[in-house]
Amino acid sequence: MSEKQGVPPWLNRTMKSVLRSPLHGIISNTITLITFNGRKSGKAYTTPVSYYQRGNQVRIFTHGNWWKNLVDSAPVSLRIRGKDLKGLAEPVVEDKKAIAAELCDHLRQSSFDARFYDVTIDRDGNPDPRDVEQAVETVVMIRVVLN
Repeated sequence: MSEKQGVPPWLNRTMKSVLRSPLHGIISNTITLITFNGRKSGKAYTTPVSYYQRGNQVRIFTHGNWWKNLVDSAPVSLRIRGKDLKGLAEPVVEDKKAIAAELCDHLRQSSFDARFYDVTIDRDGNPDPRDVEQAVETVVMIRVVLN
């Protein structure tokens, strides 16, 4: 199965700038910055990601490999709607049923993201279950519990 193409670096830089600025409101309801430390290097990395939040729980989905830095309940910082929050992140890789259910919830709230997962959204705003089943083969979900 082929790897999804990543987001162009210039777009990531633009998103970081906007999310850190007073203009964050134009995208910060669906895009957050996640900051984490590299497992081997210890260096801090920040990347913009799509998310959805329920209470003190945040779900993030990725095709990238950066999630491998988040093993063993890694501490992370999230910039959500202009506020810096701390939490513990745990990747979900193998539980495809849980990933599919959460991805469906996410896509119902942010149908724009469906294109990044090759998922069709019907007239009622529901993701096509077959497309979601295919998508979760290459998607990792990050569960973040905010402090």
